[in-house]
Amino acid sequence: MVTFAPGYKTRSADRSKDTASSGVHRAPESSAPAKNGHASTRQPAETWRLIAYVFLPFAAGYYLSYLFRTINALISDRLTLETGIGTADLGLLTSVYFLIFAAAQIPIGIMLDRFGPRRVQSALLLVAAAGAGLFAMSTGLLSLLIARTMIGLGVAAALTAGLKSIVLWFPTERVALLNGYMIMLGSLGAVTATAPAEYLLAWMGWRELFVILATATAATAMLIYVVVPERVTLPSAASMSVTLSSVFGDKRFWRIAPLSATCVGSAWSLQGLWASPWLTDVEGFDRASLVGHMFIMSVVLSGGAWLFGTTVHYFRRRGVGAETILAMVAVLFIAAELALILRAPLPSILPWSIVAIVGTATVVSFAVIANYFPPELTGRANGALNVLHFGWAFLAQYATGLILEQWSCGDDHRSILAYQVAFGLNVALQIAALAWFALPWFRYFTRWIRSCPFIMAVNTSDVIGPDHLSEQTVGQMLVDDDAEW
Repeated sequence: MVTFAPGYKTRSADRSKDTASSGVHRAPESSAPAKNGHASTRQPAETWRLIAYVFLPFAAGYYLSYLFRTINALISDRLTLETGIGTADLGLLTSVYFLIFAAAQIPIGIMLDRFGPRRVQSALLLVAAAGAGLFAMSTGLLSLLIARTMIGLGVAAALTAGLKSIVLWFPTERVALLNGYMIMLGSLGAVTATAPAEYLLAWMGWRELFVILATATAATAMLIYVVVPERVTLPSAASMSVTLSSVFGDKRFWRIAPLSATCVGSAWSLQGLWASPWLTDVEGFDRASLVGHMFIMSVVLSGGAWLFGTTVHYFRRRGVGAETILAMVAVLFIAAELALILRAPLPSILPWSIVAIVGTATVVSFAVIANYFPPELTGRANGALNVLHFGWAFLAQYATGLILEQWSCGDDHRSILAYQVAFGLNVALQIAALAWFALPWFRYFTRWIRSCPFIMAVNTSDVIGPDHLSEQTVGQMLVDDDAEW
């Protein structure tokens, strides 16, 4: 197992004083200056070693997770033709990945805290490898469902294990940046599930492709177990005093959760499966155009994590909360879906690119959660939110298949009305979630408008600037709404 120099600093100086309460045992840090003045060159070398031995192996696991999540959109035609499954069955087969993913989030979070990301991730990836092998050999719906379930369970820790490893090994000030890079690199799996995978399918079948994926997944599991170092942690007294009920009992969590789940989960559902049939049935794309559009969507998805991380950081420095950014993302997402449903005269790649980029809005959601809960509770809070993300993705993906199944195929294509009904139901629920999310703002501004006549009575010396007013407004809203934000 890899070891690192004992003097390497894995936390910032500000957090080092909290070592005893955090329960993380760290090697003693040397305060003596390095000989020959090489202190400035040694730490970058150690940083690159951490990137190579910690960050990249977990990024590879998350890459495979994203590849498995979206690959069915590419092979759906071949899959239905060879196995004889229907549209509803295809929706169930693809969405069961999200169902098992959601069910596993909280137990996996507990295991990550207990056993560490190295052992948990390597063991689960072996399950995913076995599932991919079974998928390659399956001929009927039942065996395909079992295989897809194993894959979903096997990669369920891919993101959370990676984020956990970043928190354990990297300085605090780099965690948010590395989180964005982790999601960005992982989402390259969605890029691979388009043109590169199509190239492979041109000279091999989808079964052979899944054999390759099974081999790559098993190799990644062994890489993580052998290469990634171990860091021992003990639960602190503070972390033992809080439970999941602290998350589920918080009003602010239930204010953000419906909006985040309906938007992020729907984006995963659409790009993971239903974008491909829409482009074929509604837009009339041929195979080459379809793969080209899916490739562009995946590239946009990959850059979305970096974009959202940078945006949150930029606006936070200017006093704008992540809640505002999430609301703006939701409005943009709803507008893109309405453009598709109403057949707006826009290039189809524009609204579908917005759908793709919203799939990485978890960066924004997790930033909101980090503001709501103490550090010892954010892991479980993120896990609880992820349950809703993946749970909604399952419901949206499966329900869309059920709705589409109610319309008969004409010339092997579903009618536009079928897609409009299925997508429209999703949008209606997102609008309701956005209204619920914005309710505290609406209540506050209603009270503010009612109090306007009293503004004239304020002394001119008490007038405050716009920046101060913005901060005071947010603070007052927090108090007035009984911590609903």
